[in-house]
Amino acid sequence: MKCTYYPYNLSFKHPFTISKGTKTHQPLLIVELEFAGIRGYGEAPAIAYYDSTVEKMIAYLESRKALVEKFAFNDPERYWHYLHHLLPGSNFLVCALDMAGWDLYGKLRNKPLYKLWNLEISAAPLTDYTIGIDTTERMVAKVEEMPWPIYKIKVGTLNDLNILKTLRDCTNAVIRVDANGGWTTQEALELLPQLASLGVELVEQPLGRDNWDGMKLLYKESPIPLIADESCVSEADVEKCVGHFHGVNIKLTKCSGITPALRMIKQARSLNMKLMLGCMNESTIGSAAIAHLAPLVDYLDMDGTLLLSEDIATGISIDNGRVLVSGEPGLGIHFRQTPYAR
Repeated sequence: MKCTYYPYNLSFKHPFTISKGTKTHQPLLIVELEFAGIRGYGEAPAIAYYDSTVEKMIAYLESRKALVEKFAFNDPERYWHYLHHLLPGSNFLVCALDMAGWDLYGKLRNKPLYKLWNLEISAAPLTDYTIGIDTTERMVAKVEEMPWPIYKIKVGTLNDLNILKTLRDCTNAVIRVDANGGWTTQEALELLPQLASLGVELVEQPLGRDNWDGMKLLYKESPIPLIADESCVSEADVEKCVGHFHGVNIKLTKCSGITPALRMIKQARSLNMKLMLGCMNESTIGSAAIAHLAPLVDYLDMDGTLLLSEDIATGISIDNGRVLVSGEPGLGIHFRQTPYAR
């Protein structure tokens, strides 16, 4: 196998702010695996608060590149296990390589991934559209600019309730709230009943990722489903969330790829938990992987391509929340222009 990589830095349509900070661009690393003349692609966005940068991923990949290429590829699950041990502690990079392995496998089998898994894309839930933290006026303007059936509103300010009341006045759409761990336990206890009265569908990660005692209390008191994000990174975290959250948000980048995500989905279902698939502002390449898994979950948050002002590939489209894939083998994506290694 031959491994090549391509770094990019894609700009957002608007500065994107959550409780952890603001960014205007999304750095990411695309990996390409070539086997028997066929190429598979995967993606890993760089996320500062997970201490993941493109430069670190490239350096680690270069240090193990010969071994990455040495694997006799015939099955993506075996390849993930090999990578998991070869690149410990680098979930983002393993995710990109695992994704490329699945893309390659689907192309070798001449089937899109969702058909390999016997799924129907039409069964996927609608994706939400995220409104980042901003002034109330600008958040309203963003809603008006992008009419959508479901919004995810980023919160974590002193003015959260007033913002949400104003947004509810300007739209009848479903509203989800994502605090990214930005509330204290007491703030959440006071806010949740008021958010319920506004018809908020769910709240994602209300407290800090390690505030398990606070989440146990919220779980008992909340009138709204609570979904773990930062508290559910990998497979070992799913069971820990039982009795603290009503569901988990699985992100391919964080959990290290499609292979462990499939296991996490099965595990969460066995524990009667709700499931969300989330994005980390991936381009069409990473978003396509999420799209193929989407029929397996209850909630979908894969609006990365809608938030970016530029993209590097084609292969998925989103029509008023409904996700469509190309139907071509593997991820079904094509680069807009020939990528170049750096």
